[in-house]
Amino acid sequence: MRALREQPGRLAYLTLVAVLFFSGFPIYYSVVVASRDNSALASIPPPVVPGANLIENVQRVFDTVPFGAALVNSLIVSGIVTVSVVFFSTLAGFAFAKLQFKGTKVLLLGVIATMMVPMQLGVIPLYMLMIELEWTDTLWAVIAPALVSAFGVFFMTQYLRGAMPGSLIESARMDGASTFRIFWQIVMPAARPAAVVLGVLTFLNSWNDYFWPLIVLSSPDTYTVQVALSTLSGGYVTDQSLVLTGTALATLPLLAVFALLGKYMISGIMQGAVKG
Repeated sequence: MRALREQPGRLAYLTLVAVLFFSGFPIYYSVVVASRDNSALASIPPPVVPGANLIENVQRVFDTVPFGAALVNSLIVSGIVTVSVVFFSTLAGFAFAKLQFKGTKVLLLGVIATMMVPMQLGVIPLYMLMIELEWTDTLWAVIAPALVSAFGVFFMTQYLRGAMPGSLIESARMDGASTFRIFWQIVMPAARPAAVVLGVLTFLNSWNDYFWPLIVLSSPDTYTVQVALSTLSGGYVTDQSLVLTGTALATLPLLAVFALLGKYMISGIMQGAVKG
């Protein structure tokens, strides 16, 4: 009986170890490839331990493309987009969840409906707009279309409906607080767990965005990380060690974000699950 009671726990641990292995092995093998030369990858069996060429390959990445500028550009774009999406999504979510006005449901349905429209349908008019604004080949062309997220608005609306009691807002109004003061001093602190989750997801999505930056950016000095990585794989023969080195470097900021905010993200998800 004791063995039967312990078996579910052991099975859970074995499952977690297996998930961790299959999730982490691609990252580990990227480091292995990044530390080898391209000829070593054709050997049989393939190498499974890191080599001694990591520093050399990192230097080659920075010599081949302006990768440092690409990292900075992606940090600027992802940082501005993340702050903007979290702020405006929380503001709109507060309005939809707690403020009474005509057309609330219709407007929210309109916001949700935009999530069903593929981005590819709006590329041509959006690119024409960037030409009119003279923003092509600038970071603003990547930042501006992503400043507000329909998913973020819907996500924060659903969260604030359950996390924000209406009586607290009414009490603040009776004390003479303005709507924006209620939002900034009461709603924002209450929405912090969901805001962290939304912020991490937004940063990840913006950092990995490739399609639109590839279209609107043409100068190497304005490349984001994903566009810079695509230039590493050009040519007749792809240098896999060079590409994987760049990929490993591009993954480091994401790992840093998860290391810093991972526990807050998990607590936010768990808090939402408990409320649900």
